[in-house]
Amino acid sequence: MTHEKSCGAIVYRKFHGNTEILLIRHVKSGYWSFPKGHIEDGETELETAVREIKEETGLDVFVDTGFRETVTFSPRRDAQKTVVYFVAKAERSHDISPQAGEISEIKWVEISKAINHLTYDNDRIIVSRAKAFIALMK
Repeated sequence: MTHEKSCGAIVYRKFHGNTEILLIRHVKSGYWSFPKGHIEDGETELETAVREIKEETGLDVFVDTGFRETVTFSPRRDAQKTVVYFVAKAERSHDISPQAGEISEIKWVEISKAINHLTYDNDRIIVSRAKAFIALMK
């Protein structure tokens, strides 16, 4: 069995008094999720998350390592994948640009409505946890 590890974040912004999170739609599979990607040699989880967010969305973010959640699943019969998620605040949330060939669409969604847009149950659980964490921040 092969083991894969990816890192990413629930990227948020405050917009007109609401908290919105960034969702991305993948070109190949069409599913809605969060920016994330595989760890490269020598990278930390945090470095991977920041790099992948920048590559997939064009955004610079501040990652809060106080939130760290993992999801483990089997994308194929012979593989197990672990994804580490942080919470990250977008520095300039209007400068988004989908990664050509990888991301077909990017959108900001009010955090309380995000579960209606996400494809996978694991992502809905992560959003609920992130929502509680973000609510505690000033």
